[in-house]
Amino acid sequence: MNGASGQAEQVPDRTAPAEALARATAHLLSLQSPEGWWKGDLETNVTMDAEDLLLRQFLGIRTEQQTQATAAWIRSQQRPDGTWATFHGGPPELSATVEAYVALRLAGDDPEAPHMLAAAGYVRAHGGIASARVFTRIWLALFGWWPWERLPELPPELIFAPRWLPLNIYAFGCWARQTIVPLTVVSAHRPVRPAPFPLDELHSDPADPYPRRPLAPLTTWDGVFERLDKALHAYHRYAVRPLRRFALAQAGRWIIERQEADGCWGGIQPPAVYSLIALHLLGYDLDHPVMKAGIASFDGFTVHTEDGRRWMEACQSPVWDTCLATIALRDAGLPDDHPALVAAAEWMLGEEITRRGDWAVKRPGLAPGGWAFEFQNDNYPDIDDTAEVVLALSRVDVPDRERLQGAVRRGVEWNLGMQSKNGAWGAFDVDNTSKLPNKLPFCDFGEVVDPPSADVTAHVVEMLAEVGRSDDPRTRRGIAWLLANQEADGSWFGRWGTNYVYGTGSVVPALIAAGLHPGHPAVRRAVRWLEDRQNPDGGWGEDMRSYEDPERWAGRGESTASQTAWALMALLAAGEGPDGARSAAVERGVHWLADTQLPEGTWDEPHFTGTGFPWDFSINYHLYRLVFPVTALGRYLHGNPVPGGHR
Repeated sequence: MNGASGQAEQVPDRTAPAEALARATAHLLSLQSPEGWWKGDLETNVTMDAEDLLLRQFLGIRTEQQTQATAAWIRSQQRPDGTWATFHGGPPELSATVEAYVALRLAGDDPEAPHMLAAAGYVRAHGGIASARVFTRIWLALFGWWPWERLPELPPELIFAPRWLPLNIYAFGCWARQTIVPLTVVSAHRPVRPAPFPLDELHSDPADPYPRRPLAPLTTWDGVFERLDKALHAYHRYAVRPLRRFALAQAGRWIIERQEADGCWGGIQPPAVYSLIALHLLGYDLDHPVMKAGIASFDGFTVHTEDGRRWMEACQSPVWDTCLATIALRDAGLPDDHPALVAAAEWMLGEEITRRGDWAVKRPGLAPGGWAFEFQNDNYPDIDDTAEVVLALSRVDVPDRERLQGAVRRGVEWNLGMQSKNGAWGAFDVDNTSKLPNKLPFCDFGEVVDPPSADVTAHVVEMLAEVGRSDDPRTRRGIAWLLANQEADGSWFGRWGTNYVYGTGSVVPALIAAGLHPGHPAVRRAVRWLEDRQNPDGGWGEDMRSYEDPERWAGRGESTASQTAWALMALLAAGEGPDGARSAAVERGVHWLADTQLPEGTWDEPHFTGTGFPWDFSINYHLYRLVFPVTALGRYLHGNPVPGGHR
């Protein structure tokens, strides 16, 4: 009788997760586009919206309708203390507050209104415009609100720097070089449009609005580069004019060659806005095809809410979302020839990039093959997307198997060719590990290099295991790097997701797929860390502040659906699920997902769990709250995927 009673008690345990999975699967299927792709909104912060208005003001194309719809969104994101943050629940952020305030001034908000007084008061109390980051002050310099001579100098002659120089443009990560090249044009021209209003109220001391800071000691990198910057400012005044004209022409050509088919640059906001400004300064009229296409591309980044507000995505993630959704639906139990999965696979096959991009500078002999993150970004396929697309394609049965296998083979070989010399993988480039670019005066916002990371390396290792390459020496080097870079507490740092939960949730399944035994000491340390970080409610969460203060925040934060799923994926891979040693942590996590699911089948997740730049630029991928719980619940109910077992 006790046994029967115990068996009866377990029925709801599997029923609730199964019902949650069914609802989530149906909802995910309902979001697929007719063309086969998925794309969730990619939410960042209001600087995207403010800079969109400032760009339009600079180009003379800002409309009242756009302005008021954007201002309504910016106001909706203001916190009770008058500030803006860069992620949900985060601390006030000075530069975001400055840019949001200026955007609202453009919209006509009265500086004496309570919400504006509160914002300006915060800015003044925290150093004023002078303490804002360099990129914010560049935007203000475009309208004379900040002097160009008080900004770091970026000479266009940088385009001529040979590859062996530590600070050539290819020493920067792809997102940074795409921004820096157009900024060299802007820096050379130092344009100033008429300011529509003064900003005296944002200076801590209006009598000394541009305070000078003492130079750092010459024995420090800051001191060296500050003095180099002073020399470059002197060069700006005495630059050899023919050389400068040639440099500007070369920079313009470099920019135009990298414009994508949809008119954007790199599929991300910063290169696009600065490229438009740079080309306009080089003489391209607004009706020039390059300019028209670039401006029009922003329509695809615009989200209109039902209540009439307007906000801008910094980027779009259809390839990433589609491969993750495909993997999730296979884990949920959909057959490999399900029409939705076949449509997704066909679309992904059509997105394969077969032309050379900037990656070929360091790998000139490597054949192209891979996928980017966005709809259009042929210059910059990335290693992470390529790995996950190959994982997804390998689990789908399409009519043209030869086409699929060819794409998979090219993706695998391209990823193998992009391995860095330490055995790991970065996101876009090979051995992009110099520490010097981050020391430059204008690099005070975000990561500007692309060193290998645990999460990307794990995804490549998992992909290689899927295609039967676990024993390849290059795979083993990747595994060795992962084992050597495990944190002392058992976790792994997450570069592109928040943070240690993401890193650990990526690495453990990869190591198991590649042949490590669940009893391996590294796996057991990771399991213990995850169990220790589980919240009392049964879920997992990690705040963005773990990038700044890991001692306090690593693996700590309010429970979220995506982070709970990452933890579960690691624990299930480590044998902690129903098909292994039944784990109380897994059961509590699974039931947290079932209990917190919304009626329509998804989860509420206002917290940001994606990472652009650790701490500096955070992302809320709106599909993460769905695809990862579907994956975790599917693996809980149906077991972990077996590498190579789907074909």
